[in-house]
Amino acid sequence: MIASFWIINILKVLKHICGIDWAVDGINNMPDKPFVIMANHQGPWESLFLQTLIQPTSSIIKKEILFIPFFGWAISRLMPIPINRKEKHSSMKKVISIGSKRIKDGYAVLIFPEGTRRNAEDGIGKFGNGGAVLAVNEGVPVVPICHNSGVYWKNQSLKKVAGKISIVIGQPITGTDAKEITKQAQFWISQTYKKIN
Repeated sequence: MIASFWIINILKVLKHICGIDWAVDGINNMPDKPFVIMANHQGPWESLFLQTLIQPTSSIIKKEILFIPFFGWAISRLMPIPINRKEKHSSMKKVISIGSKRIKDGYAVLIFPEGTRRNAEDGIGKFGNGGAVLAVNEGVPVVPICHNSGVYWKNQSLKKVAGKISIVIGQPITGTDAKEITKQAQFWISQTYKKIN
């Protein structure tokens, strides 16, 4: 896809300018059928990069992102699910409804279950159940992904630190209990985060 190509090239340019590289481990854990991605959230880097791992991918984003010049246009081409985080109930319904359509159309759906970005030093936050509810409803697995992008690409800051971001993709989690799936994903991401920092 054009948008994915644009995003990966932007990140390559920033790699040369800022010295931020990346390495992915566990790419073979991604199924060849639709699934839900649950990843920790630290900044804009993973919001861009994780959508390039598998095509097509649709991510849950704040609706305001779509109004950012150029960047918003690129993201809109990736068929995201824009939500208003202040309206939690209606946002959850929207994630389940539109996410269901995306999965039926063959998309992976990317969700950041912490809801908001966290500073790298604060570790992993509490997870919401939305992604797991969607996965259970559609009978698809959840694939947990852990990274430490916030160590190098600082949240809410122009500061960048040269280094290599670690992205680790876990084995798919299946089941019929959304809370248990969320618990397993959060535990795996928390444990993996300790290992890569």
